[in-house]
Amino acid sequence: MQKETNYTFDNVRVVMVNTTEPGNIGAAARAMKNMNLSKLYLVNPKTHPSAVATARASGADDILSAAIVCDTLEEALAGTQLVIGASARQRNVKWKQMDVVDACAEIQKSTTVAGQEAAVVFGTENSGLSNEELDLCQILMTIPGNPNYFSLNVASAIQVFAYQNYISNTTTEFEKSTNEIASYDEVEGFYAHLAQVLEHIDYFEEKRPKELLMRRMRRFFGRAEPEKEEVAIFRGILRNIQPFKK
Repeated sequence: MQKETNYTFDNVRVVMVNTTEPGNIGAAARAMKNMNLSKLYLVNPKTHPSAVATARASGADDILSAAIVCDTLEEALAGTQLVIGASARQRNVKWKQMDVVDACAEIQKSTTVAGQEAAVVFGTENSGLSNEELDLCQILMTIPGNPNYFSLNVASAIQVFAYQNYISNTTTEFEKSTNEIASYDEVEGFYAHLAQVLEHIDYFEEKRPKELLMRRMRRFFGRAEPEKEEVAIFRGILRNIQPFKK
């Protein structure tokens, strides 16, 4: 007889952004509890709490009652080290893309480092995540499907992710890293510092607009998965440029 193990993933957040249908929140909570995910973050939901959500949760009331409601996506991501955005649409600027299997493997590697936390972000029912919201993510996660008809409900997408996360975390082992990955707050502070320096040396111009260039910088450093010490080194370099003393 196979021995059952109770796997829990308290270091993985599911973040739902601007959800309009409360039933999707309830269905997401149900999907999460089935796969032992417990941390649900809701960014500016249209309706919460809701009797409809509770009914769709089918017993996952504890996930709903513990859900953290945030005004902004930045608030929901504070304290995380790995941020993955779920999307089915192609973008002009390519973020680092992985299918759900590889994305969950990345989560497994990240969360085996003591104290590290990952967030997987799901957008609105109609339009998904905006480019600005994806700018806050290091990886764009896709769920493969029928190219001629792909209309996966957000709660269903969360179910697919939750299942794959469970499988990845219960069947694969990775060697623990001794280096601590930079947190979301540390990386965002670096990007703000970098943009400030580039502005003061007049690097931005019409053919190098700030929005596009900073998006490419985010892609570059997102692929590198910088560690705390590496971010500190870059911040030190930026401080020595002394942008205010032209």
